[in-house]
Amino acid sequence: MVFDTLSVRKEGAVLFADIAAPPMNLLGPALVRDLVSLIQQAEADAARKVLVFKSADPDYFISHVDVTQIKEYRAEAAKLTGEASIALLFRHLSASRLISIAQIEGRVRAAGSEFVLACDMRFAARESAIFNQPEAALGSPPGGGGMQHLTRLMGRGRALEVMLSAQDYDAELAERYGWINRAMPANTLADFVRSLAHRIAKFPVSGLSAVKERVNAIALAPTEDFRHDSDLFGEGARTPEVQKRFAAALARGFQTREAELDLARLLGELD
Repeated sequence: MVFDTLSVRKEGAVLFADIAAPPMNLLGPALVRDLVSLIQQAEADAARKVLVFKSADPDYFISHVDVTQIKEYRAEAAKLTGEASIALLFRHLSASRLISIAQIEGRVRAAGSEFVLACDMRFAARESAIFNQPEAALGSPPGGGGMQHLTRLMGRGRALEVMLSAQDYDAELAERYGWINRAMPANTLADFVRSLAHRIAKFPVSGLSAVKERVNAIALAPTEDFRHDSDLFGEGARTPEVQKRFAAALARGFQTREAELDLARLLGELD
């Protein structure tokens, strides 16, 4: 498996995918294209049971979508689902027979948060993982499944706090709110995730598939709800108000590595 933005290695029934899309792991056309290809290849290989995602960048897992290439990355997502929507791409991962695990170090914001929420399990480094769902600060709702997942995981009040505040949340608070499974010391995280992935991969596919299918029937929102949120984001992103907010954010360093180390402050200073 050779990709432009992913480094993938195979260990038995487990695939480990390191995200490497400099300068800051923006979710743009290249990364979406590679995620689509990885999922397609892994689903087509009956020997693969578990996908583990982590980042090659210590500061950013996935920062957010590239707001200058919305049409382009949506077109890449359509190659998997038939619809130009990363929400439906992410939901496809949630519904896949593959068991997906996110090993989170660095920042996951907006679509980065929505990607890890689409994974079946999330484990984060206490020292470095930062979470944010900031779309409301730019004038639009989350469009990649964040509203569906966060409300179910956290409850109404906390989900509204997270999405309307557009604040950064550290791993310990994210764990307390239900955003992730566990916050762990960075020096134990990789070994824990690897051990869990290989343990799950030893079990029969029939059991894994049946459990995931039933849990999804209980907890995963219908496709139409993801489609609706995706449409709301797409429509909102084209409005003059949101375009003005995008421009103001870009002028302050939005989508640059250094400025986004403190994205919550940058968004709070927008007029």
